Amino acid sequence: MNKKKLAIIGAGPSGLAQLRAFQSAQNNGEDIPEIVCYEKQSNWGGLWNYSWRTGLDENGEPVHNSMYRYLWSNGPKECLEFADYSFEEHFGRPIASYPPREVLFDYIQGRIKKAGFRDKIRFSTAVRNVEYCEKSEMFTVTVHDLVNDIVSSDEFDNVVVASGHFSTPNVPYYEGFDSFGGRILHAHDFRDALEFKGKDILIVGSSYSAEDIGSQCYKYGAKTITSCYRSAPMGFQWPDNWEEKPALQKVSGNTAFFADGSTKDVDAIILCTGYLHHFPFLPDSLRLKTNNILYPLGIYKGVVWEKNTKLFYIGMQDQWYTFNMFDAQAWYARDVMMGKISLPSIAQMQAHSEEWNDKEGTLEDAKQMIEFQGDYTQMLIDETDYPSFDIAGVNATFYKWKKDKMEDIMGYRNKSYPSLITGNDSPPHHTAWLDELDDSMTSYLKT
Repeated sequence: MNKKKLAIIGAGPSGLAQLRAFQSAQNNGEDIPEIVCYEKQSNWGGLWNYSWRTGLDENGEPVHNSMYRYLWSNGPKECLEFADYSFEEHFGRPIASYPPREVLFDYIQGRIKKAGFRDKIRFSTAVRNVEYCEKSEMFTVTVHDLVNDIVSSDEFDNVVVASGHFSTPNVPYYEGFDSFGGRILHAHDFRDALEFKGKDILIVGSSYSAEDIGSQCYKYGAKTITSCYRSAPMGFQWPDNWEEKPALQKVSGNTAFFADGSTKDVDAIILCTGYLHHFPFLPDSLRLKTNNILYPLGIYKGVVWEKNTKLFYIGMQDQWYTFNMFDAQAWYARDVMMGKISLPSIAQMQAHSEEWNDKEGTLEDAKQMIEFQGDYTQMLIDETDYPSFDIAGVNATFYKWKKDKMEDIMGYRNKSYPSLITGNDSPPHHTAWLDELDDSMTSYLKT
C-alpha cells in the first residue's frame, strides 16, 4: 500500500504547528504520511519573519509579510505559550511577558528546529493551484519554484491550508484620497515608526493594528496622532497628543473631515482597516469565504472543510488564542487524517458549526469572547494527545491584560504574569517599554 501524502500550504505558526503535530506522532512510533510543506517566503515563521520589503518581493510576488520594526507582543506571551515547549525551555530561564518580534521569532524557530522537520519545507515555492479529482480522490497541487522558475505538480491525499490571513490588506477608498498631499498606506506596508517622527498622522481604524501602530508612532516621536472609528472608540487613556474621532468622511488637500463635523490637518494616513481571507490558489468548491470571526461556517470544529473532509484549514479564526490554539487545531487535523478521529455526517458537522456560530452571535463582551475561544480550544485538546494546559488560567491572564491596558495603554507591557506551563513568575523587563528603543533580542535578554 502506497504511503499517503500530505501537502501543507504555509510555514508560519499554523503550518509549523501541523509539522510539529506529525513529528510528535512519529516520535510515538506512528507511521505518518509523506509530508511536503510549501512556503513562498525564503524562510519559515510567516508573519514573524520580518522583511523590509513592501509591495512585491524579490521574486515579483506580493509581499506576504505585515510585520514592522519595533513590534513587541501586544498580548502576554503566557497566553500563547506552547504546551509542549515553554519559553523557559527555550531561553533557559523565565523572561518578561511582552517580548519583541525577534524574541518570539526565535522561540517559534526553537520548537521546529528541535523537531527537525525543516527538510519537509520547500521554501521560495508558491502554490498556484489546488484541484480535487472526485474519481481518484486525490488533490493535484501545482507550485512555482520561484528561485529556479519551474512550475510543477504533484498529487496528495490531503491538503492543509495554513497560509494565514494577515497578508492581503482590506484597502477602502475615501473621497479625496487621490489628491491627498501626503503618504497613504495600509498597515500591511507599515515598516518603521521613525518615518512619521515629527508628523501629524491619521490612523483609520480602531482595532489592534490601530492601537499598536499608533502607539509605536507615539513612542518614536510623531507630533500628533488622530485615530478614527466606525462603531466605537478604543477608549484608552491616550497621551495628550492623541485624540479619537468618529468615522472619516473625506479628505480635501491635507485636511481630514470626520463624522462629528471636526477636521484635522495631517501629513500621513495609515489604514488599519483589516485583512481579507484570500486563497487565489483554491477553486470555489474548496475556498473558505468568511469575515474575521471566531467561528466561521464551513469548517467543522474550525478545522475540517465540511464539503471535502480531506481538506483542512488551520488558524482561520479571529484570534485571542494563537500559537496554542493552532497546535490544538493541528493535532486534531492530524488525528482525522490518520484515522484516529471519525467524523460525523456532513449534516451533523454543519449543525455543529451552526450551533457554535450562533453562540458567537450571543457574545456581548471581550470576556465572553475569550472564554468562547478557550472553550473551543479545550474541545479540540480533549480529543487528542496534545498536552492540556490551564485554559482558565490563560483566560484569567487575558482579563488582567485587558484591565492593564485600560489603566495604562502606554505602560501595560511593563507588567508580568506567571507562566501557565511552568507556574513560574515572569520577571519585569529591565526597561520600561516607552523608554526601550532597542527591540533586539540581545538587548531584551540582557539582565
